Amino acid sequence: MRVVFMGTPDFSVPVLDALVEAGHEIACVYCQPPRPAGRGKKERPSPVLARAEALGLPVRHPARLRDAADQQAFAELEADVAVVVAYGLILPKPVLEAPKHGCLNIHASLLPRWRGAAPIQRAIMAGDAETGVCIMQMEAGLDTGPVLLREALGIGAEEAAGTLHDRLSALGARLIVEALARLPDLVPEVQPEEGVTYAEKIDKAEARIDWSKPAAEVDRLIRGLSPFPGAWTMLRGERLKLLSSRVADMSGVPGTVLDDALTVACGSGAVRITRLQRAGRGAQDTAEVLRGWDIAPGESMGGE
Repeated sequence: MRVVFMGTPDFSVPVLDALVEAGHEIACVYCQPPRPAGRGKKERPSPVLARAEALGLPVRHPARLRDAADQQAFAELEADVAVVVAYGLILPKPVLEAPKHGCLNIHASLLPRWRGAAPIQRAIMAGDAETGVCIMQMEAGLDTGPVLLREALGIGAEEAAGTLHDRLSALGARLIVEALARLPDLVPEVQPEEGVTYAEKIDKAEARIDWSKPAAEVDRLIRGLSPFPGAWTMLRGERLKLLSSRVADMSGVPGTVLDDALTVACGSGAVRITRLQRAGRGAQDTAEVLRGWDIAPGESMGGE
């Protein structure tokens, strides 16, 4: 098929590769414009832009798609279908309707649960046992379109958002190739009105750990925000990003370090920190950190 691909971050790259490997003609790749990044604020191409250029594919990165000229340019591609995955721009009606078979979105949840911006993080933070990928026919509403294909994926008891992100990306790549191969025979499934939840964008204020919460909730926050943006706490005036954890059968005053393995008391139960990142340093396993930085039982986390 003649495909317009629309995506921006790392999550989208395996999908682009899968479409190319399956033999589809990529008429054009759309992604977000390069953004200033790093200390020098030099413009950095998105992962999809870098990959598309490496593959020798034509790329466009308009700041918006609401201008008539951009919409006309999109329509003139005469695509059979547009594949959209974590693109980052709202598609206006003329764009949604331009391809012969419309626009298909790869969404990393089992719709209608977790519509919106952060379905991977929210699924872990909510304690969901499973998530998955839906191939959805896009319409004007936010992730409201009918579903063409879906497949569930279990969430590991100690899994972080980073590893789940990679597994869902690979699943999405496989499912979209299957969906395009079977497109004429797929029957759209209208999403039920019951069970709708919204995966709001992660707010920076959410990332600070409240040790008065139950251990299970703190553990899910740490795993759900790892590696980015990273749940954090304070210790000795230093900000620590906590990246991996597990629930421990211990108790104490919330925020108190309970042993020499960095187990921290919560409102109920405790959480053992297994990987973290000190300010200005790389991520390390806790055992490695503690070899060079003595954190004694009885110290308190969470203060200023």
